[in-house]
Amino acid sequence: MRTLTIAIAGGTGTLGRHITEELRSRGHRVRVLSRRSPEHRVDLTTGEGLADALEGCDVVVDAVNNPSAKGAARTLVEGSRRLLAAEEAAGVAHHVCVSIVGCDAAPTGYYRVKTEQERTVRGGPVPWTVVRATQFHELVGTVFGAAGKWRLLPVPRARLQPIAAADAARAVADAAEAPARNGFVQVAGPEITSLRALAGTWRTVTGRRALLVPIPVPGALGRALRAGALTAERPDARGTVTFGEWLAQRQGERVHT
Repeated sequence: MRTLTIAIAGGTGTLGRHITEELRSRGHRVRVLSRRSPEHRVDLTTGEGLADALEGCDVVVDAVNNPSAKGAARTLVEGSRRLLAAEEAAGVAHHVCVSIVGCDAAPTGYYRVKTEQERTVRGGPVPWTVVRATQFHELVGTVFGAAGKWRLLPVPRARLQPIAAADAARAVADAAEAPARNGFVQVAGPEITSLRALAGTWRTVTGRRALLVPIPVPGALGRALRAGALTAERPDARGTVTFGEWLAQRQGERVHT
């Protein structure tokens, strides 16, 4: 495998940090792009800094995330258009977009934006690969931790397949090293389970007391969650760390710090 120059938009985020570490460990030259990057400061909402940051790059990985209702489309869709245009001008050969398993099957605001981002990449001027990942353990743990402060865990009926961000990063790195597919790669966690079971695991591992509160989710979104639209029974790549294992490791790290 030849050494590549790879730019990672959103390289300081939860997933982006792991992608950066993984690609550097494989010997590639990695540029971290973000609004706060000391070396490659860029702003996808304006395009500022993109031309200089992408000069000489072989691959661009877009791991940017903006879950806010107002900023998501501006960053992820319009930002993707600016990023792809700058890549074309710089001669970038491969655009890797990180997306979400089942985003086109779950009719909710953020997932609609991610689906539109995928369309933008597919219709763009640069050869591409979309890596769809299931929800990260980090996200599930954060949600439970925030709700657990009130000793209540809302648990809609939903089937999920969470994955450690580090496991997902390896699949993204594999895609970045490979030729552009002009197609999709799915990466998912090691087990499909219910949100209620995940909440029970969180209580057991953390030792926190919290009441599980069933929350009905009506309409198409509720049907999609119950049917497992956000899972992948036969993904192209599968993580190895379960939510319970990941959580236990995090608990151990806190004890020793």
